[in-house]
This record gives sequence, structure tokens and C-alpha cells, in this order.
Amino acid sequence: MSAGAEGEFDIVVIGGGPGGYATALYGAAAGLSVAVVERDKVGGTCLHRGCIPAKSFLETAAVRRTVEGSKEFGIGVSGVSVDFAVSQDRKNAVVDKLFRGLSGLLKGRKVTTLHGVGRLEAGTRVSVSEGEDAGTVVSGRNVVLASGSVPRTLPGFEVDGRWVLTSDEFLDLKALPSSVAVVGGGVIGCEFASLLADLGSKVTIVEALESILPGCDDDIVRLVARSFKKRGIDIVTGAMVQGHTPAADGSVTTLRAGEQAWDVEAVVVSVGRRPRTEGLVAEGVGVTIDERGFVVADAYQRTGVPGVYAVGDIVAGTPQLAHVGFAEAIVAVKGMLGEPVVPVDNGKVPWAIYCHPEVAFCGMTEAQARADGLDVVTKKDPFGGNSRAQIIGDTDGLVKIVAERRPDGSAGRVLGVHLCGPWVTEQLSGGYLAVNWEAFPDEVAQFIQPHPSLSETFGETVLALTGRGLHVG
Repeated sequence: MSAGAEGEFDIVVIGGGPGGYATALYGAAAGLSVAVVERDKVGGTCLHRGCIPAKSFLETAAVRRTVEGSKEFGIGVSGVSVDFAVSQDRKNAVVDKLFRGLSGLLKGRKVTTLHGVGRLEAGTRVSVSEGEDAGTVVSGRNVVLASGSVPRTLPGFEVDGRWVLTSDEFLDLKALPSSVAVVGGGVIGCEFASLLADLGSKVTIVEALESILPGCDDDIVRLVARSFKKRGIDIVTGAMVQGHTPAADGSVTTLRAGEQAWDVEAVVVSVGRRPRTEGLVAEGVGVTIDERGFVVADAYQRTGVPGVYAVGDIVAGTPQLAHVGFAEAIVAVKGMLGEPVVPVDNGKVPWAIYCHPEVAFCGMTEAQARADGLDVVTKKDPFGGNSRAQIIGDTDGLVKIVAERRPDGSAGRVLGVHLCGPWVTEQLSGGYLAVNWEAFPDEVAQFIQPHPSLSETFGETVLALTGRGLHVG
């Protein structure tokens, strides 16, 4: 669309990341006319600077780990090395292929893409500034705000791409630093720490809280921490970083946290992401943005302005996960169409963490359930007894299920499923269904798991909760 042109659409979306492009694709599939305003490339952070690039490097790390352990399988390999520039090229090729596929999909569904920065004006109009479509104004019967998020930074850590990096800069590196301090032990920090260690860097995680992976079940956290330490990753908790000082010779920088200090070649700041809502809504338009910069929306993704919705990372209380953005987009479009819709339950969404060992979970942790006053029964089963895990040579991990205790002492509805171990990010679907359907273990136990498979451990754990386990007591 040429600059200055006016357009009328059923939906105008500001932001082409997961929440935005899912809105466009789902709306277009329902026969609605859709325009997307994107400042960079459709796909957003997830495709270009987040999920996909990071997991590509994590796969590189997994390949090296597998090759280094090949002797156990009778395969002799020597002189294993990592050419990170080649890994970078492969990552870029994966991203480019997915970007071209997404662009083609949007074009095939006749979605209009406008390049620039969108802002919501009065009357559900959207103006475009910057970019090749600057000056364009479009209006929609509905507008969806989906402008996404950017990495948070810390005082004393100016991002320079050399000493201090966020995920954006890290994912564009051509060579790996030999020593790294990862500030923040959450999901992103643990993924970065894991892949760096597996690729040969000396890694220290510095976390302000008393534990890494806040929000995960305690048993899972202990397993990940034990694995990290076994692989040489130092974990320092309860430490607030103050700043860093580069050495005069340019070789290292000294990271400071209280009385502690570390000399490292790079600092990766991984302390979460903030919503990108500055300039998103014109003054006087009644969309509420809270003091942290998040858009306030109800369970049906509706803001305080009729016809204006918000989805994804910018929504207050929403887990910043691409698949949650997808789900919220569907909720919003169904609402526009007047169709029956089930809102996203943020407390039961699936989480996947791709460090080694992998982590996947949904629903309540044991501690959360007890804090809510629930009487619970839990069952844990390690992957050590799983035949497929032994075959692939990766037995570190467990399945833990948290269920509500019924008056007769038996296990009632499943409250939470927590997995740690080989490929658990691909195994959570059964647990997710159990939690969201509020199923009982004796119902879930009827589903047959294939043998030999990693998913058998979930099946065995559920069966054990019924009081009659096969391999688990």
C-alpha cells in the first residue's frame, strides 16, 4: 500500500510477531480482511531474535554433546570442534526459510502488510510512521494491539554488543566468548547458560533470587541445578549485580555483585522482557496501560475501548510465550465473530525450557498447591528406569505429578505435571490435557503409551497414582 493511502479492514493488527500474525492468519481464514503493521519483519522476536534462533543454537549444542558421547555407542570420533560462524549461518538459513514461509502464507491469505510503526488513533484508526509505508492511515472494525516486547536491561550494564549483550546481540555473535557471566537464572538465562557450556564456554549464572528457574517445581529445579554443576556451570544465587569494569587491555571485564567478582569475556543480561508499548496508543484513546507499560485487557483480550483488543507479550498477566500469543489471538478473533470462546487460563498454559536437561510443565507446583490450601498427593518417577532413555543414553530426569487428595486418600484431579529430562518438551501434551480437563489419574491411566518410548514414564507415574503401578511403587 502506498504512503498516504487510506484503507478499511475488518481487523488492523499492530505488530507482526506470533500474536499479531496469528490474529491475521486466523482472521483471514475466517474470511475477514486484515492488515498488519510491522516495524521490522513479520515473525517478530520469536522468529528473528528469540525462540527459533536460540533453539537452533541449542540444537548445535546437543549435536556436540552427542558427538562427544559417541564412544559409548562404539563410534570413534576425535578432534571435536565448534565453528560458531557456521552454526550462525545455519541458524540464519533456518530463520530465513521460516520467514519466507510465513510471508508467503500471509500473502496467500490476502493479508495486507504495512511496513512501519503503528499507533492506535481515535475511532479505531491506525497511523503508520517510519518505514516505507509512513504516512499511511488505515481503519478497522477491530484493532488488535500486538507490539511485543524487548529485553530488559539493568543499571550499570549499558548494552554495547562487546562486553554486555542481551539475547538480541548474543544471537548474532560470530564467535563464542571463552568465559561468560549470565545475569539472570530464569528460562532464557538457563537456556543460554546450557548451550554456552555445551559449546565449550566457562559459564557462571548470577541470580538475584535464592533459586534459578523461579516458578518451576522445587524437585525440577534441584535436578537442573545438579546437572548444571556437573557440567561445570557455576550457579550463584542471592546476588545482586552492581556493574562491570572492562580491563585496560580489552581482554576481560570484571562483573561485580556485592563482595564477589568474576573476570569474564562477556556478560549476557537475561533479566526478562518489557512490553514495547511506548507510542503505541495516541493520547486520549481510552486503552489503559499500567505503570509497568503493560496493556490491561480482560480474559477475552478486550481493552477498555470497544473493538480494540490486545494479545501477546504486551498484555498484563500474560505469560510471555509465543504459543500463548497464538491462543490469545484465536480468542480475540472468535470474540469479534461472536463465536463461543474459552479464554486462556494463564495458570495452566504449557511451559517448555530447552536447556539440558529439558524442562516442561503446566499447572500448579506442589508448593503452589499447598500454599493455596489444597491437600495434595504427588508421585515421582525418574527416567533412569525408562528403556528408551537408557537406549539413547540420557537418563537424567524425572516425571512429577501433583494431584488433589480425595477424602478417601486417593488421588483426585491432576493439578500439575512437571517433567525434566530427555525431550520432555515433546512429551507434555498428555499432561497438559490432564491438567486442563481436570482429569483424575485413573482416567488418564487408561491411555496406552507406546513401548519403548520416553512418554511411558508419564504413563507409569499416572498409573502409580492410582495405587497400582507396574514399575513404579
